[in-house]
Amino acid sequence: MTLPTILIADDDRSIRTVLTQALGRAGYQVRATSSVATLWRWVEDGEGDVVITDVIMPDENGLDLVPRVRRIRPELPVIVMSAQSTLTTAVQATQRGAFDYLPKPFDLADLLAVVDRALKQPLHTSSIPDAVKPSGDDTLPLIGRSPAMQEIYRVIARLTTTDLTVMINGESGAGKELVARALHDYGRRRAGPFVAINMAAIPRELIESELFGHERGAFTGATNRHTGRFEQANGGTLFLDEIGDMPPEAQTRLLRVLQEGEFTTVGGRQPIRANARIVAATHRDLRALIRTGQFREDLFYRLNVVPIRLPPLRERPDDIPVLAQHFLNKAQNEGLPAKSIDPAGMAMLSAYRWPGNVRELENLIRRLAALVPQPVITEAILTQELSDYAAVEEPATSTGDEPDTMAAVVERHVNRLLAAIRESGEEGVLYERALAELERPLIRMTLAETRGNQIRAAALLGLNRNTLRKKIREHGIGVQRRVG
Repeated sequence: MTLPTILIADDDRSIRTVLTQALGRAGYQVRATSSVATLWRWVEDGEGDVVITDVIMPDENGLDLVPRVRRIRPELPVIVMSAQSTLTTAVQATQRGAFDYLPKPFDLADLLAVVDRALKQPLHTSSIPDAVKPSGDDTLPLIGRSPAMQEIYRVIARLTTTDLTVMINGESGAGKELVARALHDYGRRRAGPFVAINMAAIPRELIESELFGHERGAFTGATNRHTGRFEQANGGTLFLDEIGDMPPEAQTRLLRVLQEGEFTTVGGRQPIRANARIVAATHRDLRALIRTGQFREDLFYRLNVVPIRLPPLRERPDDIPVLAQHFLNKAQNEGLPAKSIDPAGMAMLSAYRWPGNVRELENLIRRLAALVPQPVITEAILTQELSDYAAVEEPATSTGDEPDTMAAVVERHVNRLLAAIRESGEEGVLYERALAELERPLIRMTLAETRGNQIRAAALLGLNRNTLRKKIREHGIGVQRRVG
């Protein structure tokens, strides 16, 4: 039996060596090169069962190779890997016909799993669409290189050629509308309008009129026909923000639209065809609302076709420095003085819990850029700015000889979380937040103890390895034993 052959192109010798050894141990034949030209010659000669290529290569961009491979050998899967771990890279790889995209650094187990899928899963041999350039400016719609954000990029990339309904779940300020915007701007409806409506910001009695429109005379004060958001979004995307705050009667009408593909205006009789992709978002636990009768279960399943969980900023602290720098650059581009943050100040930002998430970080950076006279934002300045938070975060001092037990520490942190939740007005998130705060350091410390060996870490924790890997991704925990 002939072993499958994996063709690798990467200009980093150490990566070629590690991949060759890992794939060889997994039972594959491997040919590796530092040149796209050599890789292309192998492909033209009919060699290889899977191609793995880096994006930035000395002689050619690896992304440009993908559609060429698909034209002459449409059945040959190409896996793209890149240290340029952005949403744009993920989308370009997918839209040019790559089988999958892996951001560097990556886990070898993930790579082997993708290769295994590529060998078993037949490729569609239809023509390759032209690469999509998003509408608007060239700034990145989403910022972050953490594993959690990389997974979101990959999901968005896979959804660009579909009209599947998407449900985004995340805390207030985490960037749910940015994800919805990216789904639209990189999708096949990008030429159409992007229309957003926030259910929590509209009086309950007006939601149906805002969504579906109304006819003149439909109710007192309806002096003219009003075009609703469904009509405004015709041919584009309708973003239903804070869907958990939608009143029951509007839920019923929305369900009917999703089932039948048409609606009538308030006071109207003529059905209107609905032609908009639906993206919904909420910070609430919809399953909990279903249990209490506040949200329709059938509507939930209609909306939750593709769920995306947007992690809060505290679960991806490695993204905070790049986000802070992005907001400083943005402020400078808007005419504010150039500023930088010293290392100690950046460390303080990374340690902060950000109850207001990315929105809170952006507001802080803009305020500092506008008001701080010094060119460098120091730890002392940030200490003053975050003093209110520090007062809440500072653990209470134990009295007497009372031991600082885990229960006491947890109680202090739960009190802090309760204070943050009272301030933000959120509900249904306390258990998830408290559990995340305990799980994340526990897993990180265990991985440090085992020097990144996930098998040993899983054994120490008493977890299945797949469960551990899932939690590592969920919490955006970096693992040292990686290739990249």
